[in-house]
Amino acid sequence: MVDLSADAMGNFPVPEFEDLPEDLRERIAEETERAGFTPNVFAGFAYKSSHFRAFFAYHDAIVDDAALAREEIEMLIVAVSGVNHCYYCNVAHGALVRIYAEDPLLADQLVANYRTADISDQHRTMLDVAVKLTERPAEVTREDLDELADAGFSEEEIWDIGAVTALFNLSNRMAMFADMRPNEEFHTLGRGGE
Repeated sequence: MVDLSADAMGNFPVPEFEDLPEDLRERIAEETERAGFTPNVFAGFAYKSSHFRAFFAYHDAIVDDAALAREEIEMLIVAVSGVNHCYYCNVAHGALVRIYAEDPLLADQLVANYRTADISDQHRTMLDVAVKLTERPAEVTREDLDELADAGFSEEEIWDIGAVTALFNLSNRMAMFADMRPNEEFHTLGRGGE
């Protein structure tokens, strides 16, 4: 049985799993089985069923139909979440960076300062544009997209860079607004020895 953590977020009540619509219960149960625990983002977004459906539909479209590698998606999320100071996403997606990149140090480097992380020039260009879109969206120009193309990204990959960045700016802001808390399990995932 799935038990949504009552302290998954601090600013809104977490609904009871049994009170959720069937489609949300099914999705949360699937994620719980896959992860071995229920990521608190599911408990948080379950507060409003229509928003849960929309958020995870877009999330799934980005992840499941991406020209980018999953490691690159998670790198984008962590770099964006780092500059936004989103505790939930830094920790939760930091774990996913460690897992997909098979690198126990990379997530911490990206959160602290992606510019000094041990990454390729291509990935640094990707993160430069994502952070610019995060911090100064009105300053993003065609030249930024051209820099991504010059770095070797396809047109579809460039679109995906923008889509991931935009979604996780929304996600960061909702996680911070709701005071979503990362599960303890995320802190140790992908660090070796588990």
